[in-house]
Parts: sequence; structure tokens; C-alpha cells
Amino acid sequence: MRGRVGAVFAYWRAERRTIRQGFVALVVASTGNLVAGLTLGSITGTLERLPGLMVLVPAAIGMRGNIFGALGSRLGTTIHTGLFEASWRRQGVVYQSVSAAVVLTFAISVVLAVLAKGLSEVFGFASISVVDLVAISLIGGVLSSVVVGIFTVALSVGAFRRGWDLDSVAAPLVTAVGDMVTLPALFLATFIVGIPIVTPAVTAAMVLVTLVLTIQGVRTNLQITRRVVRQGILLLSVAGGIDVLAGLVAESRLEHFITYPALLVLIPPFLADAGALGGILSARLASKLHLGALTPRGRPEPVALLDTSIIFLFAIWLFALVGISADIVAGLFGLASPGALTIVGVSLFGGLLATCFAVVVAYYAATASFRLGLDPDDFGIPIITSSMDFLGVISLVIALIVFGVA
Repeated sequence: MRGRVGAVFAYWRAERRTIRQGFVALVVASTGNLVAGLTLGSITGTLERLPGLMVLVPAAIGMRGNIFGALGSRLGTTIHTGLFEASWRRQGVVYQSVSAAVVLTFAISVVLAVLAKGLSEVFGFASISVVDLVAISLIGGVLSSVVVGIFTVALSVGAFRRGWDLDSVAAPLVTAVGDMVTLPALFLATFIVGIPIVTPAVTAAMVLVTLVLTIQGVRTNLQITRRVVRQGILLLSVAGGIDVLAGLVAESRLEHFITYPALLVLIPPFLADAGALGGILSARLASKLHLGALTPRGRPEPVALLDTSIIFLFAIWLFALVGISADIVAGLFGLASPGALTIVGVSLFGGLLATCFAVVVAYYAATASFRLGLDPDDFGIPIITSSMDFLGVISLVIALIVFGVA
């Protein structure tokens, strides 16, 4: 036992540069996610006025992390394998990967709106029309994706030139930027809802653009773009369905969140950090699988367990910090809170529970996709992000029950 503990501390010392980079990235990401949480806590009126919007929120946020987190993971692997080039050459990995992200942004935004409407109907939740949901999802998705896409590429080029470990910084930073811009973008998109003629016309035009881009993406002669789009549409549709289920769980508890808007402030950083921790592990495992340093076995090897220990090291302080910060931010802006100790306890207990889910999903998503001959960079991030949106909401609800809030 003492030898294993010593091995863990020795690994942490050896990886201290990576841990330091991950620490900084997660702190920056959590700060950004609090901005997203404050946005969510401040639009309770919009959530009540537009039923079904809360169902779409986790899915819309999750897709930015899924699409561009996978982009960062893919570019991180090319850096590790020496294949990355900081150029906009049409046949290059950057151009092809970004092209795929653009196509997936349009296609999955439509899918998410349809899923949000359909599953709301199936489970008996009130919802605005599918035309309104498609308009909000597409406009909000495109606006936010422009910002997140530029940031992801810039981060990858910076990591390549400065020698950063992109696997440790991409997932939390891309997720944070996605959260910060997606919620305001969705809120801006709600202003187009309910305008006669204009709303249906804008929706129809954007759906037409989506169809053209999707067909081109599936049939393009760019190998990476074609592969990512073909695999991504099905995978992200499934992931989107999981995210919508997370939104339905949140919608079912909406009255508690509206009573204590501080809990709405907690949701984006909580879910994003759970996904980011799983994303860090998934990206690290993917690189090791590509390099042959890890064997995709059912029972994790010591190197995978050592990487897992870093994730729990991050999780302990991260979720305590998130709870404290959410309560402080809520207090500064006059949002009701169940109390500092309660919100910190909810965040820490729920966060550690979510982290347990995250490491299991991350490991088996990476190893299973690799064994099936698929790229874990393409599959690992979307699977872990969407799974943690759903499992993260479940963990948060369990924590609320344990602490007597719900």
C-alpha cells in the first residue's frame, strides 16, 4: 500500500508541469463557467416564458464542448505524433478539422432542437414550437461556435509553438469558452421567437444551408473532414439525446432552481468541470493509446490509474472552489441561495460522485473506441461530455436531496 502511494506521489512530481498547466486551465475555466452560470441565474424569466428552453440548454452547451473539445483533442494528438502544422492549407489537419466542426455545428443544432421538442412531448413537458426551438438552436449554435472555433485553433497553435500539453488544457478551456458564449448566444437568439413570417423564414433558410453543408461534408474529398462528419453526425446525435435527457431532469426540478437561482449559477461550472475532468483523462488516454504507451484492456493498467489519480486530485479542490465561488457570485448579484455551507457541500459531494462516473466513462470510451478501430479523439470527448451532462445532473440532484434542498 505504501509503495502504491509512493508511486502516485512520484508520478505527480514527474507530471508537475502538466498538473500545473491543468490547474491553471481549470481555474480559468471555472471562472468563465461562473459567468455562464450567472447568465443562467439571471434569465429565470426567459426560462419560464419559453418552456422547453431549459431542456435545450445542457444540449446546446454540451455540443460546443463535444465538437470543439474533440477538435482540440484531435489536434493535441497530431502535436504529440509530430503531424501538426500551423497552416491553413486545404489538405492540412487544421483546415479539415475546422471544416468538419462547421458542418457538425449546423447539423447537430437542428438535431438538438428536434430532439428537445420530441422528447418533451414524449415525457409530457410543455414546450415552444419546433420552429422556435430550431431557430434558437441554430442561431445560438452558430454565433457561439464562431468564437469557440477561433479560440480552439488559436489555443492549438499556441500550444504547438510554446510546448504546452494541449491534452491537459484544451478540454477545460474550450468547455469554459463554450459555456460563456453559448448561453448569451441562446439568449440573444430567443428574441427572434414568435415573430410572424420572420421566424419561419429565417428557420427555413438556415435549415436549407444546413442540408447543403451536411451533404457536402459527407461527400467531400477531404479525408479527415469526411470521416469526422460521417462518424460525428451519428455519435453527436446520440450524445445530443443524452444531453436533452439531462435538460429534462433539470426542467423537472426547475422550480427549485428558480427558488434558489444560486443553484442555476452552479449548474454550468459544475457540469462543465465534470466534463472537463473526464475530457482531460480521455485526451491523455487517447494520446497514450496512439503512442502505444497504453493497452486497451478491460482492466486499467497502472499508467491509466496514475492518470486517474490526477483527475481526483483536481476534483477535490475544484468542486469546493466552484461551490464557494457560486455562492459568492450569487450573493454579489442578489440571487437567493440555500446557504454557503449547503451549496459548497452540494458541489463537493455531487462533484466527487460525478468524477467517479467521469473516470469510468472516459477510460472505457477511449479504450473501447480504440479496440473497435475508431479514433478515441473523435469519440472520447463527445461521449464523456454528454454522459457527464446527464450523469452530472443526476449527481447534482442526488446531492440536493442529500443536503435537503430538494
